[in-house]
Formats: sequence, structure tokens, C-alpha cells
Amino acid sequence: MALVSEFLGQLTLNFGGSSEPTSPTVVPVADFDADKDAARIETAIKTKGVDEQTIIDILTKRSYLQRRDIAFAYERRAKKDMITALKGALSGSLETVILGLMKSTSQYDASELKASMKGLGTDEESLIEIVCSRSSEELAEIKKVYKEFYKKDLEKDVAGDTSGNFGKLLLALVKTIREPPSSVVDYEKIDQDARALYEAGVKRKGTDVATWISIMSERSVPHLQKVFERYKSYSPYDMQESIRKEVKGDLEKSFLTLVQCFENKQLYFANRLQDAMKSKGAKEKVLTRIMLSRCEVDLMKIRAEFKKQYSKSLYQTIAEHTKGDYQRALLSLCGGDD
Repeated sequence: MALVSEFLGQLTLNFGGSSEPTSPTVVPVADFDADKDAARIETAIKTKGVDEQTIIDILTKRSYLQRRDIAFAYERRAKKDMITALKGALSGSLETVILGLMKSTSQYDASELKASMKGLGTDEESLIEIVCSRSSEELAEIKKVYKEFYKKDLEKDVAGDTSGNFGKLLLALVKTIREPPSSVVDYEKIDQDARALYEAGVKRKGTDVATWISIMSERSVPHLQKVFERYKSYSPYDMQESIRKEVKGDLEKSFLTLVQCFENKQLYFANRLQDAMKSKGAKEKVLTRIMLSRCEVDLMKIRAEFKKQYSKSLYQTIAEHTKGDYQRALLSLCGGDD
């Protein structure tokens, strides 16, 4: 029963810790009965051939705290660990989704970061997406959970797995030194930062990356939004175009992710989802991670941005690019068509 205590025993009630208003598609269900749900899941697992639909119906429509209660009820009832039982009963993409749902948002992010740095080679794409799109409060929570689960410091692992300016940027973000938003708008500082970004990049030969890193990792998001607006009065290019001209590779991707998330985080994720499903056969890893990590945070807003951007609903796009139980689980997490 170690897995239940490992994944579910953490009383991480602060899923993101973000001050942003949430707009989840997965919310606590009314008239919740953990024992009843646990009994239905037990029957579904024991059924010949496994009743995947029941497992999907229950676990994609309960909040994390409710799913955790179901796991405890299941353990009391079946004298077995529910996560182990689900692992044995499910396989493939559906197993990945359901086991991901048995973690809180910050636990899931921590496990994805760990996986991206495991073994030979680093999955930079996952690392960039998580570190550059989460708020300082979310990253602080992820660091805490990471330490609890893996007995290691996230900062040390990131430092050991990345190098150069790319590593310096990620490390600066993981250190969570960003200033909190202020009710006072400091126009002088906005102007100074905008000019500093311009002078460190487009204005000179070669880029003073250290200046870019310190401004983008230390200033509050509302401040940076105004800085990027002001930046246009100094530079012939906006901030995103400047990044594309000045830096390349993982550093470019990281800075672009940061700026896109500062400007409109939900649009960033909508674009990531579209990219993941653009080609034949969806990039399941990216699709799964975004759906799982955002369903209790802001997936409703991501859906709205997706529809606005692509004139097609996220629901319909998922339906077109996935199939089987995996499709049913994702559509349920999506929470409806637009």
C-alpha cells in the first residue's frame, strides 16, 4: 500500500498556489460518496475484460481531493492499494491518464519534471513547458512536493541536467525570486527595464543574456506586461520577435514560452494543444500532460482561447485526433464542447 501513501498521503491542498482566478473543467461533484465510487471501481476492475468506461466516468469527474478519498475508501474495502489495482487493470494511454489523475496538480508537475530529467538525455520540451509556464507560487509548491517524493532538490537536479544560459534561466525561475504584483505602477522602472532589454539585445552586437534572465525571472508578471508594451517604443521589433532574432535553441524556446505566458498563458496552452494535434497521430505526451495539469486550473479558459484562435472547439479537435478509451478520458476532462 506504499503507493497510496506516496501519492495520496501528501496533504497538498494548495494545487497551484496561484493568485490567478481558476477556471477548471474538473470540479468537485455534488452528493459525493467515496464508498459508493470505490465499490463501483472495484467492480469495474474485477469485471472480465475490465470496465474502463466506469473508471473513466468516475475518476475524470471528481476533484483530486475526491479521487484521494475514493482511493482511501477502496483500500479500506478491498484491502488493496487502488493505484496498484488500476495499474494492473489498465494499460497504454488510458493507464497514463488515470494514474496521472491520482496525483494533485503539483504532484503531477513534479513527477513530469522528474521524468524529463531521468536517465540519459533530457526532455527539454517538457522541462521548458513546466518551468516557464508555472507561477512562482506553483513552482514553490512543486519544489516542496519534489523534495517529499524524490528526496532531492529540484534546483540541484535542474542545475545538473542543463547547462549554459538555458540552465541559468531555468535555475533562476526555479529559485522563485519573482517579485509579487504591486498595486503601485512604477513607470520609471518599467521604462528602465524596457530600455535595458533593448540595450542588452537588439541594440548591441551579441546578446547580454544575463540582463534578460534577471529582468524576466525577477519582475512581477503585471510589471513585465507593461515592460513589453513599453519595449516597442525602443525596439523596431516586439519582445517575441527580438527573442527570435537574438537567441536560438532551448534558450529561445524558454524565453518565448515565458513571454507568451506573461502575455496570455491560456493562449500559450491552446497553441501547444493545437501543435500537439496538428500532425497525423497526436503527440500524446504533450496532449496528456496539458489536459492533466490544467483540468483543475484553467482548462475552461484554454478551451475558450482555442475556439477563438482556431474556429474549432478543443473537444472536436481531440475527438478527431485520438481514439478509444484514451479519447473518452480526454473528452471527459475537456468538460464539454464549445
